[in-house]
Amino acid sequence: MFGDNMVLQRGIAIPVWGKATPGTLIVAMLGKETIKAKTDMEGKWMLHFTKFKAGGPYDLKIFESGKPYSAIKLTGILIGDVWLASGQSNMEFQVQQARDAPNEIGKADFPQIRFLIVEHDIKLTPQSDFLAGKWKLCDTNNVKQFSAVAYYFARKIHREQNVPIGIIQSTWGGTPVQTWTSREMLLTSPATRAKILANDTLSQNDFAKDSLNMVRFWDIVYHPQGSADKIVPLPEYDDSGWTAVEMPSMVKDFGIGKYEGMMWLRKKVVLPPSFAGKQLVLNIGRPEMNYSLYFNGAEICKTIWNSNPKQFYTIPASLVKNRENTICIRMAMLWGGGGLNPPAENIYITDNVAKVSLAGKWLYKKDVEPALPQIRNYQNYSTLLFNGMINPLIPFGVKGVIWYQGEANDTEAYRYRELFPMLINDWRQRWHLGNLPFLYVQLANFKKVDPLPSESEWAELREAQTLTLSQPNTGMACIIDVGDANSIHPLNKQEVGRRLALVADKKVYDKNVIASGPMYKNCAIKGKDIIISFTDAGSGLATSDIDSLKGFAIAGDDRKFYWASARIEGNKVIVSSDKVAVPVAVRYAWADNPVCNLVNKEGLPAVPFRTDEWKGITQK
Repeated sequence: MFGDNMVLQRGIAIPVWGKATPGTLIVAMLGKETIKAKTDMEGKWMLHFTKFKAGGPYDLKIFESGKPYSAIKLTGILIGDVWLASGQSNMEFQVQQARDAPNEIGKADFPQIRFLIVEHDIKLTPQSDFLAGKWKLCDTNNVKQFSAVAYYFARKIHREQNVPIGIIQSTWGGTPVQTWTSREMLLTSPATRAKILANDTLSQNDFAKDSLNMVRFWDIVYHPQGSADKIVPLPEYDDSGWTAVEMPSMVKDFGIGKYEGMMWLRKKVVLPPSFAGKQLVLNIGRPEMNYSLYFNGAEICKTIWNSNPKQFYTIPASLVKNRENTICIRMAMLWGGGGLNPPAENIYITDNVAKVSLAGKWLYKKDVEPALPQIRNYQNYSTLLFNGMINPLIPFGVKGVIWYQGEANDTEAYRYRELFPMLINDWRQRWHLGNLPFLYVQLANFKKVDPLPSESEWAELREAQTLTLSQPNTGMACIIDVGDANSIHPLNKQEVGRRLALVADKKVYDKNVIASGPMYKNCAIKGKDIIISFTDAGSGLATSDIDSLKGFAIAGDDRKFYWASARIEGNKVIVSSDKVAVPVAVRYAWADNPVCNLVNKEGLPAVPFRTDEWKGITQK
């Protein structure tokens, strides 16, 4: 935890700890202050400096009494506010991956913002130190790897508070909340006790084997095995035993059940005589997962991911044959996904005058190459990341926590109502800093837009996050309007960081700001109308565009929801539908990717909600 260029927390007794010879006296000097502590029987020691105001730089010297020549000296230390940034991939998502990266990186000159990125690690027992990581100054070189959300949060707080900001980034993509929670806390709940006890059968050998399997897994994904890429794409290759499938479609619709591995797809396409001898453009639409493309046996692209903005390719004239040509795709079917996304009109080949559709019958074959080894992904197992990546940070002085996670728990949204507060209380108890501020991001809009009101696991997870606001000193940034239907990693991390910082402004720094969009308060039924009242209306309710209100659905006793008409009257919204004579419930933005536009006049979106709990009651 301790190193050159670190930031120490202002306004608290600053903890410093370590190990030395048992029974010796440790002398620690920070600036002009000297503190002493004696090591215990195991050589452990801890001391606390008095409260410091923001400032620096300082040196920290630590040595055994009588041995100043052997002192550890750390330099460039600042006193300011330290925030722990944790969660899964949207918190891990780097500045260089996010929106407007070149411009943001070019102007990132904030020497008083420092980051410590904790390296990924899984451990069976709580550790006293993490695997690797050191404090880095925020400049154009270092900022690239920093969490984009945490950086934009830190930048806003630093500018407004004019104090140094330290970010401890401890993140791992795709991980559930349970892996970040301690064994002791998970044992307190029947819902989590069994899984944490199952960890007792694990050993470090399991982790080593999984690491080797992971290397083999990605070697297969990225490198065709057995020279398959030299054989299977050839026009003369015998695919008579392959299975037909209508494309575009996803592997989950192939009728083969769940499949993970490398799949080959082939299509014979007859081109018009006018295409012969011409350079062509092949548009593959929007593939899912990793793929390589071949035309008449020649490799056109290799290991392209669906996130790549370019999914169309130039076919050299020398490869184009008169009439029949062979297109071949090698695709990784991973994590339940893979295939070519509709619509059909997006897959075609053209000479820029005419188009030939590539939709229709394709042939596919799985297991042309060796099977992918099974990966256990132990980072998802209960408490293993807490042991390796959180426990070593305790009790380093922090101002609070910023958290962006939940996607990995979307299938257990009702349990998240318990799991998430468990994590918050767990960390607070261990840091001994009272109700440590815990600020978090609600899930963004994602996936396809449903034309009709429907149930949604993501909406239920958002609801669990909203309910967590009942925990003391918590705050939530709603980003239901900045997501991306096609990517679980929306690029606009500037706005996410800004909204988190707004919550910190209000909750932590006592600024008189509007930090949330409208929040459901209560409702009243009057005839065919449901009248909804809100808190956090700010300067008043509004829409984010020039359209009428969207995103409201209403239901009667039959529990069938219909899109509703809605209008703003003061700080209330009146909702009704001609299809519901006697309404009993209303929902807003209740979908994976809702079309919704209610905001306050400060521009912050209304938090999704429902007034019914029918689905919840059946699941509990």
